Amino acid sequence: MRRGHRPSQPVSGKPRFWGRHAVASALANPERTIRRIWVTREAAAAFGGFPDHIPTSFAEVTDLARLVPGDAPHQGIVIEVDPLDDIWLADLLERGESNQRPLIVLDQVTDPHNVGAVLRSAAAFDALGIVTQDRHAPPEGGALAKAASGALEFVPWVRVVNLARALDEIGEAGFWRIGLTGAGKRTFNDAIGTARVAVVLGAEGEGMRQNTEAHCDELARLPISPRVESLNISNAAAIALYALATRG
Repeated sequence: MRRGHRPSQPVSGKPRFWGRHAVASALANPERTIRRIWVTREAAAAFGGFPDHIPTSFAEVTDLARLVPGDAPHQGIVIEVDPLDDIWLADLLERGESNQRPLIVLDQVTDPHNVGAVLRSAAAFDALGIVTQDRHAPPEGGALAKAASGALEFVPWVRVVNLARALDEIGEAGFWRIGLTGAGKRTFNDAIGTARVAVVLGAEGEGMRQNTEAHCDELARLPISPRVESLNISNAAAIALYALATRG
């Protein structure tokens, strides 16, 4: 391990992750390539060592702060990584043919904290994976990985070019596509039935696009108080996944 090396801003353009949960999960993922590690001596002791093939440098807390945005809680460690390989939707759907694991579809949800939180909920309730449109979703990055608390490394995330076509493919695979919206006629609990379910959620504020709604089998609502207009997208996803996990 190199000592006294001051980290600098990268020219590689590769994602940087920070925080002990995100970093530990990345280190444990055989599919993740880690290019570099910067770490304080205290954090390094907590990890108990790193693979010899990864360039690793000791750094001060103030130096690490220059590697992450604003006041991001790096917890004494920052890594630079390659993005994970793409996953094909057909491959993901094939994994779910023999079980009832739900799927989450996000329509133009661009906030990395929200997508990360949805990944965390998907992990907690053993969802099959999440699907987003490639051009209207955040890339892998530190804020998303931190919010996912490790789930980015093992919850499949499929990026598609055309979300409407992807929803058609999801329906053909036997999923009942339920779009969550306050305008839904039935509650989500009443709509889920016994089929495999794909939960479709739109961006906060704008909601699902009309074309996305048209590719759902049903629109349903969560039974929230009229004093609250809507829920955060990640909270709505967690509630829907809980309802699916506990249905009779």
